[in-house]
Amino acid sequence: MFVPFSELPASARIWIYQASRPFTTTEIAQVEPKLQRFAAEWTSHGRNLEASAAILHHQFLVIGLNEAVADASGCSIDASVRFVRLVEEQIGLQLLEKSQLAFLINGQVELVDRRQLRQAIAEGRLTADTPYFDNTVAENGKLGPLWPAPAATTWLSKYF
Repeated sequence: MFVPFSELPASARIWIYQASRPFTTTEIAQVEPKLQRFAAEWTSHGRNLEASAAILHHQFLVIGLNEAVADASGCSIDASVRFVRLVEEQIGLQLLEKSQLAFLINGQVELVDRRQLRQAIAEGRLTADTPYFDNTVAENGKLGPLWPAPAATTWLSKYF
């Protein structure tokens, strides 16, 4: 069953998929009905799931699940990954590729290749205070206060 993302509880489990480039406004308009349909039809062992999906910051596809209603099974998680792959194919961007890190710089999401991280820090392009989108955040309640968070407060702290 689809619910608006704002109605998911703070404890809802989330999966964050970072796009290889920003979604255009046209692409968002094209994808949003598919996100709602997926969430409405998503099931686990025949049980309807209370779920939502949204595109945030024009860069991230986020799927949320209220596990208090029903947990996701391995098969339902596989179904969500298949859905994400379908979105990739239809829009022509990557959502499952993990080599890019996303930072909020001057109000814009900027991607930095993992292999270029040390160089970007050395050049001063990234600092300990640069907001970083830690896509390992797994609870809806952490999206606001911890996403993005200063890079030094995330797993990137070892680089500063």
